[in-house]
Amino acid sequence: MWEGLGLQVFLMCLGAVLCSTVAASAPLEHSHRHRLSLHRHRERTGKEGQVLHRSKRGWVWNQFFVIEEYTGPDPVLVGRLHSDVDAGDGNCKYILSGEGAGTIFVIDDKTGNIHATKTLDREEQAQYTLTAQAVDRATNKPLEPPSEFIVKVQDINDNPPEFLHGPYYARVPEMSNVGTSVMQVTATDADDPTYGNSARLVYSILQGQPYFSVEPQTGIIRTALPNMDREARQEYDVVIQAKDMGGHMGGLSGTTEVKITLTDVNDNPPKFPQSVYAMSVSEDKVSGEEVGRLKAKDPDLGENGLVSYRFIEGDGMTVFEITTDTDTREGVIKLRKPVDFETKRAYTLRVEASNTHLDPRFIAWGPYKDTATVKVMVEDADEPPAFMATSYSFEVEENARDGTVVGRVHAKDTDVANNPVRYMIPRYTDVEQFFSVGPEDGIIKTTRPLDRETLPWHNISVSATEIGGHHQDTKVRVNIKVKDMNDNAPEFATQNEILVCENVSPGKVSLIIYNVYCTFSQVTFRKDRSLYSTASIYVTRRGFSRMTQDVYFLPIEINDNGIPPMSSTNTLTIRVCSCDSKDTILSCNVEPYILPAGLSTGALIAILACIVILLAIVVLFVALRRQKKEPLIVFEEEDIRENIITYDDEGGGEEDTEAFDIATLQNPDGANGFLPRKDIKPELQYPMRPGGHPVANSVDVDDFIKTRINDADNDPTAPPYDSIQIYGYEGRGSIAGSLSSLESVTTDSDLDYDYLQSWGPRFKKLADLYGTKDSADDNS
Repeated sequence: MWEGLGLQVFLMCLGAVLCSTVAASAPLEHSHRHRLSLHRHRERTGKEGQVLHRSKRGWVWNQFFVIEEYTGPDPVLVGRLHSDVDAGDGNCKYILSGEGAGTIFVIDDKTGNIHATKTLDREEQAQYTLTAQAVDRATNKPLEPPSEFIVKVQDINDNPPEFLHGPYYARVPEMSNVGTSVMQVTATDADDPTYGNSARLVYSILQGQPYFSVEPQTGIIRTALPNMDREARQEYDVVIQAKDMGGHMGGLSGTTEVKITLTDVNDNPPKFPQSVYAMSVSEDKVSGEEVGRLKAKDPDLGENGLVSYRFIEGDGMTVFEITTDTDTREGVIKLRKPVDFETKRAYTLRVEASNTHLDPRFIAWGPYKDTATVKVMVEDADEPPAFMATSYSFEVEENARDGTVVGRVHAKDTDVANNPVRYMIPRYTDVEQFFSVGPEDGIIKTTRPLDRETLPWHNISVSATEIGGHHQDTKVRVNIKVKDMNDNAPEFATQNEILVCENVSPGKVSLIIYNVYCTFSQVTFRKDRSLYSTASIYVTRRGFSRMTQDVYFLPIEINDNGIPPMSSTNTLTIRVCSCDSKDTILSCNVEPYILPAGLSTGALIAILACIVILLAIVVLFVALRRQKKEPLIVFEEEDIRENIITYDDEGGGEEDTEAFDIATLQNPDGANGFLPRKDIKPELQYPMRPGGHPVANSVDVDDFIKTRINDADNDPTAPPYDSIQIYGYEGRGSIAGSLSSLESVTTDSDLDYDYLQSWGPRFKKLADLYGTKDSADDNS
C-alpha cells in the first residue's frame, strides 16, 4: 500500500550502528524528509540476479520520527503519505486523526505531507498515535481502510542532571581511615537513558579536596585524608557535580552541596592548664564547705570529654576531699573535717584528672590523664573561746547557803592573740536564777538554798565570750545534781482508815504501816518497830462494841534515822466494823442499829420500791396531760359545733330539706370574719370586709365555697398552720332532692339522673354511680 522510507532513513540506521555521533546527527538531517509510497509490485535484484517479488500491502512503514525542541521558522516535515489509488487528479483526500491531530500535527489533504506545528518535548510525551485514511474528495467515502502509525519524538540532550534531595548533610567520625564512606548522592536526568549518552552521568567533586573524594559512577563520597581532627576543623562544605554525556565536552551538568561534619572520638587526654594551684581556707569553715576548684581541659565532646578527679598523694588526704561537678567538669575540693590554723597552716595535695570513657582504637595514644599539685593555706580566723570539756557535771547539797561554790568551768581563746574570756549564764537556761558564775574565773555558785524534793537536777548553760575581737561566744552544758539532806519529817504515805472487827482477838495484826520509823505506846493498841521503815498495829484487848465507840483516833510519833533526826506525830483512824465468823466485814455504819428491830433490810428495799413506782406513775400521768394540745382558736361556750344537739324531729326523708335550718351550724363569730386566737393576743379588731358573706339560703354551693376559701386565704387572724375549715351549708333547692342518704343507691327510685352528666366534673362520681345502675337495669 505505502512505500517505505527512502535511502536517508536507511543510511541513518546504518550510521547509528557505526558511530553514535553519526546516529545522533543523522535524524536531525533527514527526519523531515520521510515519505511513504504505495506500489502494487516492487522488484529487487538479489546477489544472483534473480528477481524477488513482494505482495501488495497497505502502510509499509508504521512510524515516523521527529526531533524534539525544534525551533525552526517553518513547521517541521514529519513525513508524507501517498496512496496507490491517488491518481494525482485531486480526487483523493487524506485525513489525519488521533493524538495531536489538527493541533500539533496537520496534513495536506492533497499531497499527504504531515507537519508538526509546535515544538515537541519528549519528556512531556515520547510518542503520538495517529490514524491516516484516504477518502474520495467528492463523496468522502473511504478509498482504503484506515491505517494506524506512530510518531516518536526523538530525544536530544536538553535536560541537565538534577539532585532531587539536596543539599545533603553527612557525619563521619574524626580520625577515620582514608576511603571511609561518608554518604552517597544520586542525580537524575530526564533525558532518554536508552538513546545515546544524554542520561549517562558521571560524578566529580568541585569543592572539598583534598579532604574528600567521590566515585564517578556511583556518587559515593569517601574520606581522602587520614587523621582529620575535629578539634582542628569540624565542618566541611563539599560540592559534587553530575554531568551527562558520560562527562564529555558539551554535556549538561548539575551540582549539589554536601555539608559534612566530623563527629567526636576520645582522641585527646585531659590537661591541666597549670601544674600548681594555690588555695586557701579559713579555720572557721565547717566540714563540707568548698575550698576551691580546678579544671583539666579536654577538647572532646560528650562522654569522650568526661573527667574524674582524685587525690593520689599529699598530707591533706584525710582533711580534704575532691568531687567532680558534672555540669562544669571541674574538680571541687571540700573540707572533710575542720582545720586549725594554730595546729597546721598548710597542706599539699596531688590531684589526678583522667577520662572516664576510653576508645580502644586510640589507647596507644595515651595516657589519658594528667596531674597537678594543689597547695592549701590555712587562714587564721577569730574563733570563739573553747571550753576544756564538752560538758560539766557538779553536785551541791540541798539547803546549802547562798554563795556555795558548785564548781568551775574553764575556757580559753585558741587564737594567737589569746584574748581574755568573760563568763555568763544565759537566763533562758536558769530562769529562776538559782546560780551565778564569776565573769572572769568561771566559778559557779548558788544564789539561794536548793530543795532536792522540788527539783533534784538543774541543767544550765555557761557562755564564754572573747573580750575584744568580734565578741564571739561559745556555750557549754552544766548539769548540777542536788544532794539529799534530812530536812523532811517522816509521815504516813497514805491517810486511809483501819477497819477492825468487833470480835477481834488480842495480839492480832491490824495494819502494817510502810515507809515510817515509829516509836510510840498506846493502851488499846501497841506498835512493833521495824528496821525497814514499816510498823505493825496490834490489838491489846478482846473485842470492841460499836454501840459504845465505833471510831478510835490513835496518835503515832514517827522518827527517822537521818542526820539530824526528824520526827512527826500522825493520827491513825481506826473504825470498828461488824464482821461474820470468818472475819469478813459486813458493815461499818451505826445507822442500822437505830432502826426498829422488826424492820429488816428486805422490808426497807420493798418500801423504797413502792415509793419509786408511785413516783413513776405520777410523773407519767403529768407527762401525758402535758402532751395534750389545746386548740389555738378559742370558741365561746355557746359554739354549737362543740356540743351535741339532740332533737326528736324525724324528718321527711331524703327529699325533706326544710326540717332543719343548716345555718344554725355556722359559727356566729365566723360570720363576722373574725375568729379569736389562743396563741396570740389580738391587738385590734378587724372590721367586717365590704360585701360580707352571702346569706346561706340565697347563693349556690359553689359560690359559697369559693367565698369561704377566699376569706380563709386572706384572713390575717388565721392560725399559722393548716386547719380544717368547716362549712355548715348544704345548699338550697335541687330537683334531684337530697343526695345525703347512703341508701338512695339501693332504693327503687323512678327518678332520672341522666342530667347529672351535664353538671360537670364535680358531679361525675354521682353521674357514674346512678347512670351505671340505670344502664344495667336497661340491659337486663
